[in-house]
Amino acid sequence: MKVLFALATFAVNTKALISRGSSCCFHLNSGSSSVGQLSDGQNRLDDSSLTPAEFCLSSDGTITDAHGRGCILTPPTTQFQCDEGATPTSGFSINSSGELEFNNNPDFVACQADASGALNIYTTESSAVTHCSTVTLTADSCASSSSGSSTRTTCGTTLISGSFEFPHLIIPINSASPDTASGTSFNGEVTSTISSIFNFDIPPSDSGKTCSLVFLFPEKADLQTSSFTFSGDGKVNFSELSKAASSSTTFSNAPFVSNNIGDVTISPGHSYVISTFSCPAGQAIAFEMKNAGTTNLDYFQDFNPSP
Repeated sequence: MKVLFALATFAVNTKALISRGSSCCFHLNSGSSSVGQLSDGQNRLDDSSLTPAEFCLSSDGTITDAHGRGCILTPPTTQFQCDEGATPTSGFSINSSGELEFNNNPDFVACQADASGALNIYTTESSAVTHCSTVTLTADSCASSSSGSSTRTTCGTTLISGSFEFPHLIIPINSASPDTASGTSFNGEVTSTISSIFNFDIPPSDSGKTCSLVFLFPEKADLQTSSFTFSGDGKVNFSELSKAASSSTTFSNAPFVSNNIGDVTISPGHSYVISTFSCPAGQAIAFEMKNAGTTNLDYFQDFNPSP
């Protein structure tokens, strides 16, 4: 199993984020351009020298970045940036289409920041800024929809360069054969009767970090050494189980659901941040993926591009 990391699968991506209580974390993009950050917390579009920035939206409608800086609209220009020690501006949300909104408005303004063509982001256009256009900013998770959260870019989540954990055990369970233990599998599978349980071992060194459960679903044409079959409406349900599974786990004796994360509609060419939570350092945890509609999915789990 140690050579098998992820195809359309889970990975626990560990990041040293500040604990924020009830929040959902995401990246932003506009078309093919991701929102990056300067060292002072200014948010920029169309700056290829910057890596995608991560933001977290709290239930009170405020945003902080991965450094714990409060994201504000600076007066008088309403520039969207994140400042050390600042009280974050409220009024932000992510709609059912995955678009970031301010006061229920998804339209932002991107204006030329310098001669390189990089763009600063504002909520309103003013005489103090020039060369502006209206843009929408799409989040890769946290959409307010019963169908779950999804990234609307290609599979840009990088597992190889970041800190991640691949499943150390994959167990298919079948309601049509409730007492049959299939043992470990190299594939994840979802049908009308079969669901898959994924075990992750979280190292003690992840204490104090935040983990994200990520599901990557590339286009078949982008795969090098893997493959999948997929049909149906793409609706699947993710849940956290009360304990890890074992090779003797069956449908009848499977651990009970401790947290129903919710339904997500998946499709090839997308990546999905399923859940973000405090890393349970030093523990083995399990998640189940099962059918929530008419989905049939069978994939070989692999780390080669695309994962």
